[in-house]
Amino acid sequence: MNPRVTKVTPEGNYCLLLEFTNGERREFDVSPYLDKGIFTQLKDKSYFQQVRVSMGTVEWPKGQDFCPDTLFEESRVIA
Repeated sequence: MNPRVTKVTPEGNYCLLLEFTNGERREFDVSPYLDKGIFTQLKDKSYFQQVRVSMGTVEWPKGQDFCPDTLFEESRVIA
């Protein structure tokens, strides 16, 4: 099982700066999802900024979320 998210910081370029339970810091690019289904609402930058940690993953007020495994496996490690 992959580590879970403990902290999220939205960035201006539709990326999320994530911290995981194993101490890693990673960046997840949300932009490939912005034209798909419920994720289109995330194009609104003020709404995108409302992301929060919930049960080891991230979510927005209207229910958009990502699998924590996707967040870990598709993100890149940052220093």
